[in-house]
Amino acid sequence: MTVTEAEPTRPRRIGGVLRQHDFRMLWVGETTSRLGTTITGIAIPLIAVETLNASTFLVSLLDAVAWLPWLLIGLPAGALIDRLARRRTMLVCDVVSGALLLTVPVLAVTGSLTMVHLLVVALLIGVTTVFFTTAYQAFLPAVVSREDLPEGNAKLQASDQAATIAGPGIGGLIAQFAGAVMGLVVNAATFAVSAWCLLRIRVTEEKPDRTGPRTPLRTDIREGLTFVARDRYLRLLTLCGAIDNMVLTATHALLVVFLVRTVGQPPAAVGVLLAADAVGGVLGALVATRLARRFGTGRGMLLATVGSAPFGLLIPLTSAGWPLVFFVLGLLVPAAGTVAGNVIANVFRQSYTPPALLGRVFTSSRFVQFGVIPLGALLGGVAGTVLGVREALWLLLAIGVLGRCVRFAPPLGRCRDLPTAPRG
Repeated sequence: MTVTEAEPTRPRRIGGVLRQHDFRMLWVGETTSRLGTTITGIAIPLIAVETLNASTFLVSLLDAVAWLPWLLIGLPAGALIDRLARRRTMLVCDVVSGALLLTVPVLAVTGSLTMVHLLVVALLIGVTTVFFTTAYQAFLPAVVSREDLPEGNAKLQASDQAATIAGPGIGGLIAQFAGAVMGLVVNAATFAVSAWCLLRIRVTEEKPDRTGPRTPLRTDIREGLTFVARDRYLRLLTLCGAIDNMVLTATHALLVVFLVRTVGQPPAAVGVLLAADAVGGVLGALVATRLARRFGTGRGMLLATVGSAPFGLLIPLTSAGWPLVFFVLGLLVPAAGTVAGNVIANVFRQSYTPPALLGRVFTSSRFVQFGVIPLGALLGGVAGTVLGVREALWLLLAIGVLGRCVRFAPPLGRCRDLPTAPRG
């Protein structure tokens, strides 16, 4: 999100942008859809473990294929969205996603559900997520005025975090009392709500300009990739983000299996325990600005990301009873540090990158950082299968601590404050 400063031209009313019908519809639809998505993040692995008795590797493979579309279509998706009607794209994604999810309970009831079908659904939902997320980010400026963009983004981010916190717990409770398959029915309903809200939006979206010659997609994509690859700061931040995502995904791919099969926790407890990750994210967002002011943007980012990483080594110490505290702290503290570091890094990119390249720079960074996520999920599955789940967690989390230390390399490790513009 690029925060733009706008002088107040009118008094702010109670409720702010939520008083605007179009934004309220977008906010309700997106929040509901996000809640359903987090429920699915718990439901699908539980279906694989409890209904299909899937192996540790296959459970991690589910996580891998869900992120694979960012690697396969992440770069062209951003350029394509600029050529399509954003709201129509979002509606199609909602309808397709809901229909895909409903196939799982139908096949489960008839006894025909297979792991292959679950993998295909996870892959296709990942494709719709790439397009929906990209279109949604581009559609918001058409819904609210320029001076309302900061407030609109803030409210959407706040509700997203709240849904991330509530979703795993709700998903675990649904799985405990109604079965994990019912969680997908709930998520399909949230996509229907999202589509209904999009249809209620009254704004007339500006149609994409189809006159004149078009720049080839590969030209736009190459320009963004080249800028990131040649800049020392952006290159190192992208590399660090990729290492973090690979290790975090490998670790998270094992957490449900670890809690259910190694620690012996019921589905409801699994959802509640995993919610510590989102709680840490909220705390990290709250302290990011203070860290940057107190220690500088460069050192504040290092303190948050590197200083919090060793707490993750508490996770393998978890067992039933009071040692579950180790699991909560092992998730919460590193998540807080990661989000605080990401907030500082995002603000740096927004002020450092030329405005004409900002979208492509973000897309190029995400291509690398999200592209390694499927590899990380597979790494977790292989490590858990070969070494055992607890032993694999020890190894992966230790690698994660070392990986965070890459940020000490120049130029990031040498500056108190990150620059606000490239040299020259």
